[in-house]
Amino acid sequence: MPLNDISDLKKYLRLVNYLGAAQLYLRANYLLEKKFVKDDVKRRVLGHWGTVPGLNLAYACSNILVRDHKLNAMFMAGPGHGAPAVLANLFVEGSLEEFYPDFTVNKKGVAKLIHDFSWPGGFPSHVNPSTPGGILEGGELGYSIATAYGTVLDNPDLLTICVVGDGEAETATLATSWHSNKFLNPQTSGAVLPILHLNNFKISGPTMLGSMDAHELLNLFTGYGYNPIIVNPENVEEDMVFAMEKAYEQIVSIQKAARENNYIDKPKWPMIIMRTLKGWTGPKSYQGKPIEGSFRAHGIPLPKTQTDDEQFEILKHWLESYKIDELFNKDGTIIDDVLNILPTKDLRMGLNKHANQQVESTLRLPHKDIYSIKIGPRGSKLASSMPILALYLRDVIKMNPDIFRIMSPDESESNKLQAIFESTTRAYVWPIPSGSENISKDGRMMEVLSENLLMGWMQGYVMTGRHSIFISYEAFMMIIASMVDQYSKFMAKAKEVPWRKPFPSLNFVLSSNSWRQDHNGFSHQNPGFISSALNNHSSNVNVFFPADANSLIATIEENLSSHDKINIVIAGKTDLPQYLSVDEAKIQGKSGIDIWEWAGHGSENPDVVFVASGDYMTFETLAAIKILREVAPEIKTRFVSISELTGFGIGDNFNKCNIDKDEFNKIFTPDKEIIYAYHGYPEDIKQLIFNHPASTRFHIHGYIEKGTTTTPFDMLVQNQCSRYNLAIDAVNFSEMNNTILKKQGRNHLNYFKALLGKHEIYIHEHGYDMPEVTEFTLD
Repeated sequence: MPLNDISDLKKYLRLVNYLGAAQLYLRANYLLEKKFVKDDVKRRVLGHWGTVPGLNLAYACSNILVRDHKLNAMFMAGPGHGAPAVLANLFVEGSLEEFYPDFTVNKKGVAKLIHDFSWPGGFPSHVNPSTPGGILEGGELGYSIATAYGTVLDNPDLLTICVVGDGEAETATLATSWHSNKFLNPQTSGAVLPILHLNNFKISGPTMLGSMDAHELLNLFTGYGYNPIIVNPENVEEDMVFAMEKAYEQIVSIQKAARENNYIDKPKWPMIIMRTLKGWTGPKSYQGKPIEGSFRAHGIPLPKTQTDDEQFEILKHWLESYKIDELFNKDGTIIDDVLNILPTKDLRMGLNKHANQQVESTLRLPHKDIYSIKIGPRGSKLASSMPILALYLRDVIKMNPDIFRIMSPDESESNKLQAIFESTTRAYVWPIPSGSENISKDGRMMEVLSENLLMGWMQGYVMTGRHSIFISYEAFMMIIASMVDQYSKFMAKAKEVPWRKPFPSLNFVLSSNSWRQDHNGFSHQNPGFISSALNNHSSNVNVFFPADANSLIATIEENLSSHDKINIVIAGKTDLPQYLSVDEAKIQGKSGIDIWEWAGHGSENPDVVFVASGDYMTFETLAAIKILREVAPEIKTRFVSISELTGFGIGDNFNKCNIDKDEFNKIFTPDKEIIYAYHGYPEDIKQLIFNHPASTRFHIHGYIEKGTTTTPFDMLVQNQCSRYNLAIDAVNFSEMNNTILKKQGRNHLNYFKALLGKHEIYIHEHGYDMPEVTEFTLD
C-alpha cells in the first residue's frame, strides 16, 4: 500500500475523531476558530465516546478497501451509541448531503452536523432510520452479525462489513450468530466481514473477550470456523488496512473456488479482531484516574466541563489535539488528502442501494384457489391448516427460488410442513452427517435452534428487499419479542423519513399453540408473543386468527403481498372443522370481523352474542352454540368471528379503530351480553375495549395460566374456555332478558356442571377425553 495512503488515513481519522467528539460536546465555535469558552459546550452532553474512534478506524479502512476493489459494500455498526462515528464518516463522504442538502461538505455543514447531534429534531445517538446506509440500530442486544448475514443471503455481489462491540458480543444472540457462517453458500450469496472491536471495557467493567489473550481468541474463532486476523493497538492504522486487504483476498478465494470450481468444503471465512484503546485519542486521565483505555471512556468521559475548570481544560486540549485547522482549505472545504481514501461516489457505503431500500424484488404468488378446501355443509369437513399452508409455501418457493426463504427453528416436521421439502431443502453448507434428510447447501428452509438468529437473518433479508416467513411454536416466540419490538420501532421511524421506501413485511406463523400443548405441558403453553406485539400500540402490527385452512391461505396471501407490516398469524395444526370458502375468507379478511348468520340460533335477535378469535376457540364456541340449541333451544344466539384482532380496534388504547358506534351495535347489538372466547390472554382484549361504552358487556374467556400435561379438552376446562363453560355463561346472561329461561335456567346449569364433573372423573380414570368430546361433531 502506498505510504501516502497511511498519511491520508491518519489525517482522515483526525477529522472524523474530532467530528465524533465535537458532536458530543459543542454547541458553538464548531471548528475552534475563536477562543474556546465554556459557553461553547452543550448544556446537556449526550452520547458515548468510547466506541467512536474504533468505528472510525474500521469505516476508514473499509473505504480504502472499497475504493481499491470497487466493491458493493454495506457498513453495519453493532456497538451501541456509535452514531457520532457513523455520522462523521457519512458527512465526510458526502452521503449525508445527498439525503439532507443542508449537510454540505464544508464548514457550514460541519456546524450543522455538530450542532444537531442529540439535539431536539436532530440525529440521535444510535444509528436509526434517518441515517443513510443504516438498517440496524446499534446496541440492539447483539443483532448485528445475524442481520449482516441476512443481508448477503442471495446477494452474491454484496459485502457487508459488520463491526461487533466486545460488550455486544456477550449477548446470547451475538454469541450464536457466529455460526451463521455454516449456512452461507459462497456460490449464491455474498460475504460478511466481521470486525470484532476489542476495547476491553463495557460501561463499568471489563468485557469477557477483551480479557482473553491472542492465543485464546484465535482458538475460539478458529473453532467457530473462521480464519481470524488480529490487529493490535501498535501501528494500528497500517495493520488494519493490511488486515482488511488480507481478509478480502480470502473472501475472493472462497467465492472463486465455489463459483468456478464448485468447491465448498467448510469455507473458513475471515474475521478481524481489532484491538484499540477504549476512547483512543481522547483524554488520557482525570485526577489521576485513567480515561483512555478504561471504562471511564465508555460514555461521556468529561461530564462536568461546565462546572469543573480542570475538566474544561482537558476538553479544550483534547479537541485542539486534532489540529482541525490543518484539515480544511481556505474556502471551507475538506483538503484532498483526507478525501483521497474515499471510493468514488457511486460506491460510497452510505449510498449503498441495498441499505437505502433502492432494491426490491417482486414476489410472485400462486393462486389461492389451487389450495382451497371444498367445505360442503359448514363444519362437517375436517382438515389441518398447516399442511395446506405447506403446499402453498412449496409453490411460493418454486416461483421465487432466489428471493424467498422460510425461517423455522427445527420445527418444520412437527408443524406439518413436510410438503415444503417437495421444492426445497434445509440450508446447510458445512459437512452434512449421514442419516440427515432434506438438507443441502441450496436449501431455502433456514432451520436452527435459535429464534434470535432466525429473526436477525430475516430482518437483514427483508430490509434489503427480499421476502420471508417465520414459522415457529407459539410459546417460543416470546424469545424474540424484544427483537420484534425493536424492529417495529425502526419501521415506525422509517415511515417518517421521506427517502425511505417501504420494506416487505415481516411475517410470522405461530403454530403448535397453547391449546394443543397438553402433551408437552405448562412450559409450552404461552401466547404472550401476541400480547407483546399488541402492547406496541403500532398500526404496523396485525394479528390474525384464521378460523380454518381456507382463511389461513387467504391471510398468508395478503401478508406476503404487504409492506411495512409485522403480520402475526396464529394457526393450529390438528384437524378442525372447515367453515368458509376461500372467497368468503377473503371478504372477511377485508374487515377482520363478520357475523356468521348460519352459525347462530336466532341470530337476528339474540339473547347473547358469542364471539371467537382463533381456530380452536371458534370450534369450541360453535360447539357451545350447538349444545345450547339442543339443550336450551329457548336461548337465541349470534356468532361473531373476529379474524384480525387489530381490525377490532374499538377502544381508546389502540390507534387502528375500524368500528364506529353504529357498526358496533349492528354487529354486537346495543344491549346484549357478549361472550368472547379468545385464543390468548384476556388482557389483550381488555386493552382494546378499555373505556368503550360496551366494555362491561364483554365477558372474556382466554388463557389464564392454567396448564399442565393433561388432555386437550382439559386445557380448555382448566382455563374456563370449554364449550360447557361458555354455555354456562350463556345461560346466566340470557336469564336477564328471557322469561322462559328463568324457569329452566337452574336445570341447564346443573346439566353443564354435571358434564364438567364427569369430564374430570373420566380423564383421571382413562387418561383421555370422554366420548361426549371425542365423538362430537358440528354437523
